[in-house]
Amino acid sequence: MNLTEIAKSYHSEESARAFLEAQRWPDGKPACPKCGEIGRAYRLPPVAGKAKKDGTIAYRKGLWKCGACRKQFTVTVDTIFEDSHIPLNKWLMAIHLLCSSKKGMSAHQLHRMLGVTYKSAWFMAHRVRYAMAELNLAPLSGTVEVDETYVGGKTRGLQGDHKTKATVVSLVERGGKVRSIHHKGMVTGKNLKQIVRENVTTDSHIMTDDFGGYHGLKKEFRRHSTIRHKWRVYARKEGDVLISTNTIEGYFSILKRGINGVYHHVGKQHLHRYLSEFDFRYNSRHVEDGERSLLALRKVTGKRLKYRDSSGR
Repeated sequence: MNLTEIAKSYHSEESARAFLEAQRWPDGKPACPKCGEIGRAYRLPPVAGKAKKDGTIAYRKGLWKCGACRKQFTVTVDTIFEDSHIPLNKWLMAIHLLCSSKKGMSAHQLHRMLGVTYKSAWFMAHRVRYAMAELNLAPLSGTVEVDETYVGGKTRGLQGDHKTKATVVSLVERGGKVRSIHHKGMVTGKNLKQIVRENVTTDSHIMTDDFGGYHGLKKEFRRHSTIRHKWRVYARKEGDVLISTNTIEGYFSILKRGINGVYHHVGKQHLHRYLSEFDFRYNSRHVEDGERSLLALRKVTGKRLKYRDSSGR
């Protein structure tokens, strides 16, 4: 699955719908989104019992009916595509573009490439980010690096002040997944340690910088190591273990290049969506762009987002 293949093989809404049905129902047995019944749905023809002039039955585009609850549905019901007037083949392109662009793709760029309005492109991007979000979060384990950073602009006259910035706390398993949280309010030792408790198993080795808010973690976790950035020390060895926060710093560099270089301005009320996007791409960094797009496509079910919810109204 690449952009050329999408444009060639899924150039129409019908072919894109068939592809989506194959992804959502790989065994060929549609699941009714109304009652959950599997395998009892059937396609609806345009007029029941009537055929076209050539003798074939022309089914209504993508319309199914459940034999259990008698409700009608399509493959887009209960997904991020529900009630969207944008053709499904453009949705496939949007998902691939967001998944294959290493630092993201702006709504203006999607608007120009897909031929949709800016408002539609903006909403599409937020729906895709919502699909990328991981809802069932398992605690991180092993060696976990924790750090915080600040993203966003700075008001003139407030030099060195973080009041206009948004705080992001991220935790990353070495060789594993990253998890980013938009923390609203002032960062303190109390809320930092609470974030670590909620997201990391107690038998983990925690690595942080020498910020005082992390003091006391060694009482609750198997091990807590710090690296003194104030002394310009960024890595050291303790036996065969490398003590550093370079992994999480590398993730922050990608995040900030995307926020500052691609999106330019991100409202604080939307920051959690962008964090989901960057987390998803980082966590699927070991697969090709096409597989990453399919991973995102398989996560669209059960995640409907309305415009009034995404716009912060």
